Amino acid sequence: MNLAIFFDPLREELTAASAASTTLANYATRFLDTFPDWRVADLALIGLNEWRGSAGGEPAVHGADEVRRRFYQLQKGTGSLRLVDLGNLRPGLTLEDTYLRLREIVATLLEHNTVPILLGGSQDLDYGQFLAYETLERPVSFAMVDSRVDMAEHDTAPAEDAHLRRILMHEPNFVFNFAQLAHQQYLVAPDVLAALEKLHFETLRLGQVRDDIRQAEPLLRQADFVSFDVAALRWNDAPAYCPANPFGLTNEEAAKLAWYAGHNDQLTSFGLYGYRPDHDVHGLAASTLATMLWYFIEGYYHRRNETDFQSRRFIRYAVGLPGSPAKLVFYKAKRTEKWWLEVESLADSAIKRIVPCSYEDYFKAAQGDLPNRWILTQALLG
Repeated sequence: MNLAIFFDPLREELTAASAASTTLANYATRFLDTFPDWRVADLALIGLNEWRGSAGGEPAVHGADEVRRRFYQLQKGTGSLRLVDLGNLRPGLTLEDTYLRLREIVATLLEHNTVPILLGGSQDLDYGQFLAYETLERPVSFAMVDSRVDMAEHDTAPAEDAHLRRILMHEPNFVFNFAQLAHQQYLVAPDVLAALEKLHFETLRLGQVRDDIRQAEPLLRQADFVSFDVAALRWNDAPAYCPANPFGLTNEEAAKLAWYAGHNDQLTSFGLYGYRPDHDVHGLAASTLATMLWYFIEGYYHRRNETDFQSRRFIRYAVGLPGSPAKLVFYKAKRTEKWWLEVESLADSAIKRIVPCSYEDYFKAAQGDLPNRWILTQALLG
C-alpha cells in the first residue's frame, strides 16, 4: 500500500538536523520530500490534527508539531532507533472517514511489524486505532489512561466522550480484556464503573496508581494497544486540555506508564491524544509529551521477548489451593522478574490463557486465596 497518499510532509523547520549529533533529530527519518521507508522501521510516528470529535473544536496550532519540536531535541536513548516520522495525517472528508483511514494505515503497519505511535487529535481517534485490530481476526486486549471513563450514552455527546462505549459495543466484538487506568472517581458516574465491573474488566483509580504505580504494569503488559489522554495528567504538569484539572498523574508517573507500555512485548500501537497547544503557553505540556514518547521508545528497545513460558528463561511455580481450582501455575521471568498466571477455563480445560500478574498475586495464592486476576480472567474465558 502507498501510505504516502494519506500524509502531508513536515515543515522544513521540523526536519532540520540538530547541531548536537546525539539528538533524535539526527537519527529519525522524517517525511520532507521523500516518504520514509516504513517497512524497515521498528516505530512510525504519525501526527494527527483531527478535532471534529471534540466539543472544543480545532486548536489554532498543530499540536503534534509542537511536541515534535521538543522531541527531536532530546538525546537518543538505547537501541538502534529505527524510527520514521510519516508526517501529518490528512483528515478524511468526514470524521468517520478519518477513523477508516486510521484503520487502514494502522492495520498496514501492524502487518509489517512496525509499531504506530499516534500523536495528537481528540481521543476518539483511538476508535480508528482499535478498528485496525479487527483485521487480526483474534481477541485483543487494550488499556486506556484517562481522568474520565468516556462512556456517554446520549446521541448529542461529542465523540470524544463516547469513544470507549463505541469500542466496547462494536460488532463483531473482538475485545478480550480492557483496563481503565488513572481515572478520578469523582469524575466518573457510579453506573459506568459498575458496567465495567459487570463486564469483568479491570480498573485502577488514580489513587491506586499513586500509591503503587507498579500495579499498573501488569494491566499495560496485557494490552495489544494503549490509548493515553493527556487529560489524565494534572494541569500543573501538562496545561494542555480543557477544563483544567488540578489533580491527575504527575509527569514522572506518566513517563513511567509510557515506559511500561513500550516495554510490553505484546503491544503493537500507542496513542497519545488530546494535546491542545493553545493552552500550553510555555510549552510545558509539549515537553512532557515529548518525554513520554522518549520513554515509550526507550521501553520498546528494552523489550526481552518473554513469551516462551516453557523456556529456561522462566521459573514455573505450582501453588496448591484448598478448593477449586486445586492448583494455580505461575511463571516468573528470571531476567526481569515479571510474573504471569496460567488460567485454565473451568468450562473447557482445553482453553487456557497465560496473563500478566504481579508478585502480590502469587503471594495471595500462596496464602490459599484466589487472586482477583484469576477470577476476572476466568469470567472472560466464559
